[in-house]
Amino acid sequence: MSESYNMLATDGLFHHQIEDFTPRLAQQEMAQAVEDALAFSGRLVVESGTGTGKTYAYLVAVVLSGKRTIISTGTKHLQEQIFNRDLPVVLSVLDETVSAQMLKGRANYLCRYRLKLNSQQSDLVGKANQLEYDVIDKWASRTKSGDISEVSDVNEASPIWKQVTSTTDNCLGGKCPDYRNCFVNQARQRAMKADIMVVNHHLFFSDLTLRTEGFGELLPDHEAVIFDEAHSIPDIAAQFFGFSLSSFQLKELTKDVLAAEKEEKSAVDFGVCIPALENQIDNIQGYCKRLKNSKEILANLKNAKFDALLESLAINLDDLHNALTLAAVAGEGLVKCQNRCLQIQNQLDRWWENRDKDSVCWLAAEKSWFRMNLTPLNVGAHFSKFIENAGNPGMSWIFTSATLAVEDDFTAFCSEIGLENAETRRWESPYDFQQNAMMYLPAELPDPRESNFFQALAATILDVTNASNGRAFCLFTSHAMLENVYQLLHGNCKWPLLVQGRAAKQQLLEQFLQSENAVLLGTSSFWEGVDVKGEALSCVIIDKLPFASPSDPVLKSKLQNSEEQGGNPFMDIQIPNAVIALKQGAGRLIRSEFDRGILVICDQRITTKAYGGLFLKSLPPMPITQSLYDVQRFFTSCR
Repeated sequence: MSESYNMLATDGLFHHQIEDFTPRLAQQEMAQAVEDALAFSGRLVVESGTGTGKTYAYLVAVVLSGKRTIISTGTKHLQEQIFNRDLPVVLSVLDETVSAQMLKGRANYLCRYRLKLNSQQSDLVGKANQLEYDVIDKWASRTKSGDISEVSDVNEASPIWKQVTSTTDNCLGGKCPDYRNCFVNQARQRAMKADIMVVNHHLFFSDLTLRTEGFGELLPDHEAVIFDEAHSIPDIAAQFFGFSLSSFQLKELTKDVLAAEKEEKSAVDFGVCIPALENQIDNIQGYCKRLKNSKEILANLKNAKFDALLESLAINLDDLHNALTLAAVAGEGLVKCQNRCLQIQNQLDRWWENRDKDSVCWLAAEKSWFRMNLTPLNVGAHFSKFIENAGNPGMSWIFTSATLAVEDDFTAFCSEIGLENAETRRWESPYDFQQNAMMYLPAELPDPRESNFFQALAATILDVTNASNGRAFCLFTSHAMLENVYQLLHGNCKWPLLVQGRAAKQQLLEQFLQSENAVLLGTSSFWEGVDVKGEALSCVIIDKLPFASPSDPVLKSKLQNSEEQGGNPFMDIQIPNAVIALKQGAGRLIRSEFDRGILVICDQRITTKAYGGLFLKSLPPMPITQSLYDVQRFFTSCR
């Protein structure tokens, strides 16, 4: 057996030195598989069920390998957990001295220059944000890292953060007067010297994009990459291999031009071109409000009115760029604005002309914003090219998550990211689902596509939560369904109701835990990355199989492309994506070996359609019932 395997075994160091450590065969075997992949420059795809201890498995293998490694996570929460908790434990047990650093995207670090700029131009902050600004200003004088997560008194969603952090667009780089004391620069310098780097997928793909385009790098050269929460890679990669141009970006450009002009005093008159651009942004926003769909393929938007709006926008941007060309000699801030304006012009032209046949151009719009997107149809073609051309030909690539396979098949995931000839391994969760869980498939519910479904769904939720004494997550595939069901539950549910959108996610979770018998209604953000252990969460109710809407512009284009190439779009794309999403939602239920609970799936298609078997076989093995009486008896036995 390998050294990693032995360290995690019953007579290994971890069992001897960590009081509550439970040796698990799956963890040991995974550590050995990762160790082999690191030793032989392998490509490994691993599904490791909840509770197998996958983080320790790959960390032990990485530390013992001595290879310079990047660990990339899907969320900042896991990134911080690995760096602040798991990695220090592993290094302590192994008694290894390894240089490790955590690096986040620049939006997570205070920008001293922009903080100072706003202090001198109070009109940029606004009265509503002044109290939060004062809190940040006091913190800035004592922080050593500049990591904004240190500031608990200011909500992470507060608009003030955009005023005191930088973006790639507005950063002055080496010409910034505060460059020597720049928190982003300091964090990157430390990262370049590290043996183990803990980042997130967004930062990894930002680095990949820079390297591909020849503009430098954010991360150090490395010999191995481990992607945790790898199921989210296709969606995140698609963002970076394409682009988005939003009304927010356009408005931020006008704000930054005015701020830079106030600071650098070029004497160029922006009094005509900026108001004209802002007015045109509002005109497009007004047009978008009248659209029937919040997401639409560009080809469906082509008409004289929309073309005229975009043409006027292009003219306004050209006027601004001409003014910035004259002003740029005054300072670096105006130079950066000029470059941003040119980039936006190029993106608008590329989007409007839609010349890239391997991508889909589409518009997303709500009441207060719009975003023009270009998304590649085949992420794998881009990613595989990067893997093949990586600077180090002996690179090891390891992908792991609790949800990657459809039943035991990894074909869909590997195909989507362009990964060929990879070794695939899968380990079930060690938790006893047979004894501690049950799946309830209500027999009398109508098809989810029928108009009376939400009334029947609400009645089922009331029946189940009465049996479970609340303590439930109700996970919905759409906001519309959530709202319809909430209107029926409100006033009829005897348990506290917590609803996504009524408060911040973390606040809702805290209220859920404090209540002890609440029912939380949530959509996509609660389907994954939520870890509630114990009796507080004893029931997960899922409204229907999470098929993505076929009207989604990107999915619609992918389905059409698959069909044109002779594939089976439903089985090749829609089913695998829905299975992975269902596994994520179901995974909220059993989070420890002591948890007990009921998984309720309110979609009759899981039993009536031939493909339903794929969903059932991909979930942890547990008893299945269609009787509410069995649910009531299960919870009675838990008390």
